[in-house]
Amino acid sequence: MNKSEITEKLLYIKEEIVSLKNKMNFDYKLSRVKELENMQSVEGFWNNPENAKEVLSELKNLNQELKNVFNFEEKLNTLIEMIGLDLSDEDFTLIKEEYDIVNKDFEKIKLNTFLNGEFDSSSAYVEIHSGAGGTESNDWASMLYRMYTKFFERNGYTYEIINEQEGEEVGLKGITLLVKGYYPFGYLKGETGVHRLVRISPFDSNSRRHTSFASVLITPEIKKNINIDIKDSDLKIDVYHSSGAGGQSVNTTDSAVRITHLPSGIVVSCQIERSQVQNKEKAMEMLRNKLYILQIKEFNDKLSDLKGDVMDVNFGSAIRSYVLCPYTLVKDVRTNCETSNVEKVLDGDILEFLESYLKL
Repeated sequence: MNKSEITEKLLYIKEEIVSLKNKMNFDYKLSRVKELENMQSVEGFWNNPENAKEVLSELKNLNQELKNVFNFEEKLNTLIEMIGLDLSDEDFTLIKEEYDIVNKDFEKIKLNTFLNGEFDSSSAYVEIHSGAGGTESNDWASMLYRMYTKFFERNGYTYEIINEQEGEEVGLKGITLLVKGYYPFGYLKGETGVHRLVRISPFDSNSRRHTSFASVLITPEIKKNINIDIKDSDLKIDVYHSSGAGGQSVNTTDSAVRITHLPSGIVVSCQIERSQVQNKEKAMEMLRNKLYILQIKEFNDKLSDLKGDVMDVNFGSAIRSYVLCPYTLVKDVRTNCETSNVEKVLDGDILEFLESYLKL
């Protein structure tokens, strides 16, 4: 690109950023930051640690989003001023490099305008369930668990294991994580669906090619008061020994809790807490979240997905395929986003896939 073309593009971006700020409710978010900051000076605010934690979390996310825009505008205006000067060839080369950075930052800000759903800023429950196939599918579920946790660690998210069910020989039958950070549900919501793996099985002595399936379900953690009438007669409650990593009480007492909501078929489990009572409370919170979501029109088509263990995990239903043999390819059938670098994806480099879904 020459100087004139870059100048024209920069001025276009400057006009577009005004429109994008309107789409992302920039002025409202500025006022919301002031409101949240004022809350901290109200008498008794710190007496409610849970509420204080939520306020601070929202404030952190908003400040980060606003800071990104302010920093971008400063960088953009500086570049516009610089390109108006008499530039040497060396200076212009540096300008082009800065322009490439600004253009990438602009695309990131545009992406943030898609994160405007009611729950996009919420923490997210990530559930992974292995499909039919025993050892193969259980191993695939554990590979997905590793992929997501690698992504979380590299991108500043924190997570905790809420429930874990290990496979008989290897891998995982199921696992539930609670993920916190910058717009966790917004970025991860597109991962809901069936994920398909094709590879030469490390468990097959004849080295045959196997296809495995696992389901992923992403739901928001809803913190506002949810008025859901749940009848005791509609619940089936099972208690069992916890599995996986944990404290001294793990695998020694029936502290883990599984709750089945009979009318909807929704199943939730929790084993993270020390006592059965605490695990039941956490599981009920998860159940209320899911039942609340079912009452919202935009989630109606997710009903079957929200039934967790009942999700249809079979051939032809996958949203994304991970092929390691006879060729290497990861492809999302909804967005057509693809890469031949399967190992990179399985090591947690999935941002390209998350962003392509947001742009649909």
